[in-house]
Order: sequence, then C-alpha cells, then structure tokens
Amino acid sequence: MGGAAVEAGSRSDPASRLELARGLLRRVENRSGGARPVAAPEPDGRVLPVVAPLAGLLPGGGLRRGATVALPHAPAATSLLFALLAEASAAGAWAAVVGRPGLGLLAAAEAGVRLERLALVPEPGTDLMAVTVALLDGMDVVAVAGAERAGVRAADRQRLAARARQRGTVLVALGAWPGADVELSCADARWQGLGAGAGRLDARQVRVRVRGRGVTSAGRSAGVLLPAPGGVVAAPRQAGVERIRGRREVERVAG
Repeated sequence: MGGAAVEAGSRSDPASRLELARGLLRRVENRSGGARPVAAPEPDGRVLPVVAPLAGLLPGGGLRRGATVALPHAPAATSLLFALLAEASAAGAWAAVVGRPGLGLLAAAEAGVRLERLALVPEPGTDLMAVTVALLDGMDVVAVAGAERAGVRAADRQRLAARARQRGTVLVALGAWPGADVELSCADARWQGLGAGAGRLDARQVRVRVRGRGVTSAGRSAGVLLPAPGGVVAAPRQAGVERIRGRREVERVAG
C-alpha cells in the first residue's frame, strides 16, 4: 500500500464498490501472512490505546474492542476521530473510514495517524451496510459516516454493533448513533494564535465530553488542545510547557 491510505469505492456500480472493499481486505490479509493485523493492546487484549488526554476520559483508558463509539456532529469532530485513531494505528492497529470522501489525509498524518494502516471507502453508496460489515471482519477500528443519509435503521445499527462485539472491532459512528456504548463530543471550541502575536491559528482548545457505559451519569470532561501546535493532541498545560521548551531551545542555539 506504499505508505499511503488505501482507497476503495471509486467505481460507480454498487457491485464493483463492494468487491473493491473486499479486495482491500484480501490485500491486508496477504500483507500480514493471512492473519488479521492487530494492535499491541493492553494485557487483557481488549483495549486499544488512545492519546493521553483522552485516555483519562474513556472507560478502561482506551478503545474497548467490540464497543460502539459515537462522535456526534459537532465542532472538531474530525480532529477527535484522528485523535482516536492515532495511538491505535501507531501501535499496529488497522483502521478504516467509510463514507467520508473529503477526509483530509494531511491533517490525519499530522495528528499521528499511520496512513499505511488506514483504509478508505469514500463513497460506499447504497452498499454502506455491506461494506461496513465486511470491514468489521478485517479491521481493528471501523469509522462509518452517512448512516442517516443511507437510511440505516435501528435494526441495522444493532446488527453492526453485534458484529463489532463478535469480531472484537471498535465501531466508531460519525454522527448520531442511538444505543452507542460511549459518546464523545466537543464543545466550547476556541482557536488560539491570531491576536496573540502569532499571526496565524496554531491551536484549538475544546472541552471533550464523554458519556456512556462505564462513565458516571454526569459524564466526564476535560480541556484538550485539538489540535495542538504541530497537529497533535495535547492537554493545554502540556502544550504550554512544550512551547516554552521550544523557545528556550531556539534562544540557546541563537545565543
């Protein structure tokens, strides 16, 4: 796959798009010697790692295999998706994103997502369900968008969630997903940089909120830079420390 994201679904007829998705899975299996690629998870084998600012919010400190995670439409939702995929893909997990033709791969790479372990099905059309089911069989994390437009019913959502539990795959729903195990959303988004002498936007501070199973009824929330300078994810205090270190290093070299 040459170090870049693999794209499927470029043909127009549904049968060809579905065959492309299945062919993508065959290529992944061939590269790994016939075995399904997996991450280096926690000792119990049930949790995929996430970046530190999110690990403290999620039940179990990461993405539990077999869980359904909803990312409702909200500011910074795409950055939040990249934040969930970055550590898992760096640890060896394979991920797929279905139904997002405008996904920014440069932003994904800057956020730490390993593009060589990212499969894309940008336009599944009417085959969204079939493509997602196929990918749940072969990937560690599958993110799916457009369920509302595709007319995915409650029974379909339950079927996908059951498939994810059976296969130990994390299903990430981009948009509303009633019945999800965990829901993450961003609020109070504020960009930093302009007006402070930087001359450009360099970071966005948001409050990430988590609700669902394993979380108190009030939920959990924390301030996060999403993205922090450089495209990564960081806690506001951590990003400030790194910025000071960077300035000191520049001053030391210049002095």
